[in-house]
Amino acid sequence: MFQTFEEFLSTSRANIPILGFIINIILSAVLATALSRIYAKYGNSLSNRKQFGRNFLLITMTTMLIITIVKSSLALSLGLVGALSIIRFRAAIKEPEELAYLFLAIAIGLGLGANQTAITLIAFSIIFLIIVAAKRFSKDHNDHQNLHLTISSHNPNKLDIDTILKVLKNNCDTVDLRRFDESKEILQVSFMVEAGDFSQLSKAKDELQNLNENVKITFLDNKGLL
Repeated sequence: MFQTFEEFLSTSRANIPILGFIINIILSAVLATALSRIYAKYGNSLSNRKQFGRNFLLITMTTMLIITIVKSSLALSLGLVGALSIIRFRAAIKEPEELAYLFLAIAIGLGLGANQTAITLIAFSIIFLIIVAAKRFSKDHNDHQNLHLTISSHNPNKLDIDTILKVLKNNCDTVDLRRFDESKEILQVSFMVEAGDFSQLSKAKDELQNLNENVKITFLDNKGLL
C-alpha cells in the first residue's frame, strides 16, 4: 500500500493510444501548415515570411510529440525540466510578430499533445478569424503604403537616420519608419513608403548613393508580397 517516491515515478506511466496519437500528429501538421500560410498572407513582418513560416511545421509537431510523451510519466516530466534548462536559442527575434506566431505554433502543439483537440481547433479558428478581420479593417491604410524600403550602410558615420528621412520625405509622398538597427559597423533602416512613380524612388536612391557610395537599397512591393 505504501510506495517509495522512486517506485511511484517508475510506475506512474500511462499507455499512449496509437490511433489518437496518429490523428493528433496529422492535425498538428495541418494546423501548422495553415498557420504558416496565414502568416505569409496576413503578417506584417518585413522579413521573408514564407521562409520563416516553414519553421512552424517542425516546431508544432515536435512540441506535440514532447508533450504526448512526457504527460504519460511524471519522471519524464521532471526530466524535461532539466533538459530544457540546457537549451538556448541563438536566433534573434527582431520583430514581436514573429514571436507571437511562434508562441501560437507552440500552443497548438501543447494543446494537441495534451489531447485537447476540440479546444485547440476552436481556439485556432477564432484566432484565424480575428487575424483576418484585423487585416481587413487595416487594409485601407496598408494599400496606400505600397513599398517596403530597406536601406543599409556599412559606414553609419556618413549616413545617419536624420539624413535618410530628409531625403525620403523630399522624394516620397508618405514615409513610415518600421525598423531601425544601428551598430558601430552597420546601419539598417526599414520603411513603408508611398511613391507616385518610380522616378521619385530613383531620385531618392541617387541622392542617398551620393552621400554614401556603399549604401545598399532594397525595394520590395508590398502588394506583390501578399
